[in-house]
Amino acid sequence: MTTGVAGSFPTGLGSNPGHPVPLGFVFRSRAKEEKAATADQASLTDSKQPRDPQAPKGRPTPKRSEAQTQRRSVANTSMTRKDAAKRQRDERRAQMEKQRQALAGGDERYLPARDKGPVRKFARDTIDSRFNVAEFFLPMAVVILVLSMVQVGALQSIALLLWLVVIVLIVLDSILTGLRLKKRLAERFPDQNRKGAVAYALMRSLQMRRLRLPKPQVKRGERP
Repeated sequence: MTTGVAGSFPTGLGSNPGHPVPLGFVFRSRAKEEKAATADQASLTDSKQPRDPQAPKGRPTPKRSEAQTQRRSVANTSMTRKDAAKRQRDERRAQMEKQRQALAGGDERYLPARDKGPVRKFARDTIDSRFNVAEFFLPMAVVILVLSMVQVGALQSIALLLWLVVIVLIVLDSILTGLRLKKRLAERFPDQNRKGAVAYALMRSLQMRRLRLPKPQVKRGERP
């Protein structure tokens, strides 16, 4: 029969039957564990609380002089960007002015990309050196329109006939000019890109001579 001491566990229940564990020691250990768990939970709760947005995490609040220096640097950066944008606008305006002068004078260095190159120059000179039916389309159209507005049957019939004649002449002249120019371009520039040059020349032939850009550099009848 197992005997025990009052205020302690029975002898057979402990890991060391010869030395019984006092009850006060057990209660104190549990109390300490509960206090430690409560402290850990409180520390976790404090760490989850929202941080002041004005105080950077892990860094001290900057001094007023440092904050002013940062604001000045940002302001200087924004001014630099404004200066760069203004410089770009000025350069673009200067480039456009050079292109306008080149279109008036024929300077190849500053012409737009669609007008640059010896192929395009030859096509322009070919059109400018001859009379084209299409360049008289606008004045003839004004005359035909006036005739068609007159309340006379004969004049209206003449106006309609003139419309047909003008259109046929423009088509035939454009076809002949395009074939002749294509042949001359192939002979003069066999190794260069001639794509779009014929269409470029025909579009130029639709404009009146004084309105063409770049300005004509050859006279009528002058072979380019």
